Amino acid sequence: MMDKSVKREEMRNLVERLNAAADAYYSGRGELMSDYEWDAMFDRLRALELSTGEILPGSPTATVSSGADGGEAAGGRKEAHEFPALSLAKTKKPADVAKWADARTIWLSWKLDGMTLVATYDDGALVKIVTRGDGATGTNVTHLAGAIRSLPQTIPAKGHIVVRGEAVISYADFAAFCELSEEDYANPRNLASGSLTLKDAAEVAKRGIRFVPFTPVKLDGAGVSWGAQMDFLDSCGFECVERERIEGGDGQPAAIEEAIARWSRKVAEGGCPYPVDGLVVCYDDTAYAKTGSVTGHHATRAGLAFKWADESAVATLEHIEWSCAVASIAPVAVFSPVSLEGTTVKRASLCNISECERLGIGAEGTQLEVIKANKIIPKVVAVVEKRGEFEIPSACPVCGAPAEVRVSPGGTKTLKCTNAHCPARELRKFMRFVSKDGMDIDGLAGETLAKFVNCGWIGDFADIYLLGAHAAEIASLEGFGKKSADNIVAALAAAKRRSAVNFLVALSIPLCARDVARRLLGAYPSLREFISAARSGASFAHIDGIGDAKSEAVAAWFAEPANNAAVDRLLQLVEIDEYVPASASGACAGLTFVVTGELERWENRAALKDYIESQGGKVASSVSAKTSFLINNDSASTSGKNKKAASLGIPVITESEFARRFAAN
Repeated sequence: MMDKSVKREEMRNLVERLNAAADAYYSGRGELMSDYEWDAMFDRLRALELSTGEILPGSPTATVSSGADGGEAAGGRKEAHEFPALSLAKTKKPADVAKWADARTIWLSWKLDGMTLVATYDDGALVKIVTRGDGATGTNVTHLAGAIRSLPQTIPAKGHIVVRGEAVISYADFAAFCELSEEDYANPRNLASGSLTLKDAAEVAKRGIRFVPFTPVKLDGAGVSWGAQMDFLDSCGFECVERERIEGGDGQPAAIEEAIARWSRKVAEGGCPYPVDGLVVCYDDTAYAKTGSVTGHHATRAGLAFKWADESAVATLEHIEWSCAVASIAPVAVFSPVSLEGTTVKRASLCNISECERLGIGAEGTQLEVIKANKIIPKVVAVVEKRGEFEIPSACPVCGAPAEVRVSPGGTKTLKCTNAHCPARELRKFMRFVSKDGMDIDGLAGETLAKFVNCGWIGDFADIYLLGAHAAEIASLEGFGKKSADNIVAALAAAKRRSAVNFLVALSIPLCARDVARRLLGAYPSLREFISAARSGASFAHIDGIGDAKSEAVAAWFAEPANNAAVDRLLQLVEIDEYVPASASGACAGLTFVVTGELERWENRAALKDYIESQGGKVASSVSAKTSFLINNDSASTSGKNKKAASLGIPVITESEFARRFAAN
């Protein structure tokens, strides 16, 4: 039996490691351990505390913050919360959820993996935003209000309103930002927390952070039903967390188990655009929820966190593959096949050299513990048995030039190619090129592009359109097959005709996003005439919204012979629809549309978006009180967007109805 002094020493070590990891994680300085490791250590610490009857000072089991629920932003002034944000007790068993619910009506919602913010409104005006911090005191980040999407500056409501929500970055926005970033970010959560430490709102705005309310804190005159209060927030223009009501009664345990299984499948299938690490359970009766006691670090009835029990397996490392990544040459563990969450897993990114060192990765034969983080992403969480040492290549595996280890200001070690023109260093540009705002080529995500770059098939933009020549080789790659190769060839053919705006954005010209591209193209009769002017060194600073910095960036890009050669080669392979400037009196002027589902009349969403904008309208990504119409060919769908539109009284129209009302032909 373990001596009490030995237990106390283990507890002290666990407290130090957990607090250090939580501090680094929530201050945006990176991850010292995975969520899987943090949960295991936290559970071990709690078990030791129960067996000894002792809780050490600073223990995360007894503090308000409890690690995985908190968050802090550097800088700004500290401010006490009007309503302390206590942590939630957690469980991994559906039976515990049913026991906690006690046959009362409850709600399930995503446990979003971001950074908690508290927004306060007085008589409809946003007056402050404060991070959760330790639950009692946070950091005022009101200066970033305009940089956070889905956070209304004003709402149609009177009185004093306090809303708690999560600052999150979707997987899509994370990938888009990483295309042009020089830093390595492990995941959207890491980027979100780091972004809120910045002072520059313009820089933060580039990160795609969204505010998703997950619970009301104080709503004057909104009743005591949690569901009604969330509906009220929806009506105010917030984009609240997805949620499901489960009625109380004798059949509730079975309903809870079925619902949790359904939500679990949904997250495993990528049905949530944001990172999540479980579900939140709360009572519909908010008055009852406030009657619980406060025990340690959480209120017993404020809510319950359900976290998925990660399924793990031990695999044998076969080799480490060094491949083209977003900002570096990244190590990927290739191991013996293991079954996780119903799928076979053979590979997992090791992110960077620092992560390899932290885990203690060895050579071939090393035994690894592997999970699918949040049921989606394969991840090595521990080394079970190490054999040998892993080797860092001295040459770039893509172009053969010397490679060197570089250390970021935050201390992260990554492998970089020294060749400024190596295709491995161009992956961000290729990702931008195939993106929705670029040439909109389906089936060519970052991982697929990286594989093709590593195979030597992509060296410039035009090579992407010539991938059909490698169809047989693509079909033979692991994880592809003939159908995948045929789909890629079909997607390339479908993407050969695109708008001039998409073409210009696809080139990754610095400071040239869609709005800038429209302004530049709107000043010339055709794309080729704009290109001719750019090559001649013309200034665009006189164009409204451009200015000196953007003009100089465009001129510098077109001054590079390699860039011009890439453009000329590309123009031989694609067809361009010329840009028609938006009409202030167009059919869509003053209206905001949201598009969802499959399209029939327009080739893709980018084409429909271009048309709406050419007619003076706007296209938003999500439904809010500002939305004029939701376009969905399945107007009777029960999708989240349709439900949101119905709750806000926003018309849902089919593509044909839109064409009849707003299209010229």
